[in-house]
Amino acid sequence: MRTDEFWQLIDQARAGGGGAPDAVAARAVALLARREPEEILGYARHQARVLAASHRVDLWGAAYLINGGVSDDGFHHFRGWLMAQGREAFARAVAEPDSLAELPQVRAASLSGEEFACGRMLAVPWDAYRKATAVDLPADRDPVPVPDLNDFWDFDDADEARRRLPKLAVLFVEPPGE
Repeated sequence: MRTDEFWQLIDQARAGGGGAPDAVAARAVALLARREPEEILGYARHQARVLAASHRVDLWGAAYLINGGVSDDGFHHFRGWLMAQGREAFARAVAEPDSLAELPQVRAASLSGEEFACGRMLAVPWDAYRKATAVDLPADRDPVPVPDLNDFWDFDDADEARRRLPKLAVLFVEPPGE
């Protein structure tokens, strides 16, 4: 499966009515399960590449600010939510994590405290493969390497957050003392 096909399937799932990430994931499973098993495997491989490309410290910092903290699994599920937002939002956030401050739902979350995660989006290829074949998705023989993140910064450091993610800091970090 090519990049365009991967994101087109997600766009079809997003267009299916209701943008809630779990609903997008359910529609993606239904759409993908109609395809040949080899295409589902291709989707899984591409998803692994997308997740590896988004395994970045500043995106983790953005997720941490937005969700009020985020664990390893929480960051993974945040990226599932981000995938459900579509190709443009995903690519922009990977390239410039601070761009997440421009998403209306993120702006609203700065007031509501809503957190963003969608583990179901990450399970799409496994659920679709099982639905299509009645067996589990085979393990990938050539897994995509995930970058090692050794350059974490202190996500709780308000000054560092303001320096690295200024737009998100305006929304999620207490303003400096007067």
